[in-house]
Amino acid sequence: MRKNKFFVVLGIIGVVIAGVVVIGRFRSSEVSREEVREVTPQRGTIENFITTTGSVLPKNRLEVKPPVNGRVESVLVQEGQMVKTGQTLAWMSSTERAALLDAARGQGEKTVKYWEEVYKAIPLVSPIDGEVIVATTQPGQTVTTSDAIVVLSDQLIVRAQVDETDIGKISMDDKAVISLDAYPDTKIPARVAHIYYESETVNNVTVYKVDLIPETVPSFFRSGMNASVDFISAHKENVLTVPLDAVHMEKGTSNAFVYIKRGKDENPIKQAVTVGISDDKNYEIISGLKASDTVLITSEKYVLPGAGNAGANP
Repeated sequence: MRKNKFFVVLGIIGVVIAGVVVIGRFRSSEVSREEVREVTPQRGTIENFITTTGSVLPKNRLEVKPPVNGRVESVLVQEGQMVKTGQTLAWMSSTERAALLDAARGQGEKTVKYWEEVYKAIPLVSPIDGEVIVATTQPGQTVTTSDAIVVLSDQLIVRAQVDETDIGKISMDDKAVISLDAYPDTKIPARVAHIYYESETVNNVTVYKVDLIPETVPSFFRSGMNASVDFISAHKENVLTVPLDAVHMEKGTSNAFVYIKRGKDENPIKQAVTVGISDDKNYEIISGLKASDTVLITSEKYVLPGAGNAGANP
């Protein structure tokens, strides 16, 4: 009787152990499916960016000031208007003419018209082709020779601040992409027009100013707007790429490797690769992989079992 009970208990223990093993294997395969995925290298374009900030400014800001003290009689332009060289922007009277016309108004309209013809108003003309960016002076306002009646801009640009560690990676005519804080979804192509030689210190960081000219200046550009700038420091087309998380680095070295799958039931292989530039998604693979290879991507904590070593592909 006791022997029968012993065998029953032993059988129950065996069933429990078998169940634990089956569940463990199931969970192990489930973890593998979750933590390992397969990708194939893709050919495409990859770009490396240097990201910084900047602001919209006039390339040349020109203030149109009166030649004498006096009074503004009329302003003929408004902000945002394009003007030509020699175009009259406003009319003004000198202090003497303004006083004479005020006195003539007490004698009737005929006297006023007479003195307006005899004592001509002073035109303020545009010295350049450009855009009016400030025109806030009102008719009747008294002005001096230090007051700007109209402010012109020949072209709106973006002036970026680049860290000294990155300035060596930027060259004249390099391409860039501008996005304004006010219009973050609009990407504006631009090119580098000028790199300043003198540095500035901003928040204890040495920076160099870089001027960018948009290919097309959008109508919503306004002087003083803040912008984000992505300089395209490297650009390659038709290169072999893999996702960033597929590439691993040997500890303490700059040697890179990936895990590749050779056969259906074979253990993965640790394959050495040479990487080039990268963007926010992919690495360029210079050597070590073929487009037909299957690359395994694992989580940081998951180590592929049985991964062997291999050199670069021939």
